[in-house]
Amino acid sequence: MIAPSGDASKTSRGHPTNRPVPLTFSDPFEHRAFLKFRLAQAYRIFAKYGYDEGVAGHITVRDPVRPDCYWVNPWGVHFKLIQPELLLLVDHEGNIQEKESGPSRFLNQSAYMIHSAVHEARPDVICAAHSHTTHAKAFGALGVPLDPITQDSCAFYEDHALYSEFRGIVEDREEGLAIATAMGSNKAVILQNHGILVATKSIESTVFFFISLEKCCQVQMIADQAAAIRGQRPRLIDPENAAQTQKRLGSEAGGWFNGIPEFQLLEHEEGKRFEYIPVHKENV
Repeated sequence: MIAPSGDASKTSRGHPTNRPVPLTFSDPFEHRAFLKFRLAQAYRIFAKYGYDEGVAGHITVRDPVRPDCYWVNPWGVHFKLIQPELLLLVDHEGNIQEKESGPSRFLNQSAYMIHSAVHEARPDVICAAHSHTTHAKAFGALGVPLDPITQDSCAFYEDHALYSEFRGIVEDREEGLAIATAMGSNKAVILQNHGILVATKSIESTVFFFISLEKCCQVQMIADQAAAIRGQRPRLIDPENAAQTQKRLGSEAGGWFNGIPEFQLLEHEEGKRFEYIPVHKENV
């Protein structure tokens, strides 16, 4: 995990670099097109990592044209097949916006219940991701938060929560609100007996921190098992160093910068990059 520091466009001596920086948009419709393109990429990245579990799992992004709505995948379509034109635009009441949405109008109710609550409770959140990944499910069954045992896990030091309830499939608004409340102002929450949820200010950082949290859950279990065999406990990073590391590695800038290579690799593999084709706004 790498954390940028200082001006992202200059080296320590002030010389220009080729370090990527977030795109900015003056046209909200172009911004919408880019976010849809990026969100579809995020789904395909999740598919590459095996983060699909049947029809479970969802990633959402807040719409820049209509901030009271978010984009989400149509239910029942494999993550690997998600393209921008298939995405659904949904408001916080779970209503699919017919004019803007893709042809398959099948919305995962759990996606609506969880993500609507998170987007409403957290105006700062642009992208949220939830899935039932293998190591997150296993670690989540322990009902404990992540320990600061590695540099990477420090990114989540005092910046993740534990939702210690499991009341079946999320099918009501109260459960979604309870998850959002448990998450609080943190960027991640471990859902006991369920999976993980990550929510940040960009698609790139959400994807990166989701991948990292899944790996941290795996490392925690390996370390706990190895320590138990020796009759020990894993050694924790002290609070001061854990907090300092979190400020660097756990920042939005750090997450975005670490997430960019995933999208660069996907674009290289697919030979497909973002291109904006303007449309008449009255038709959107």
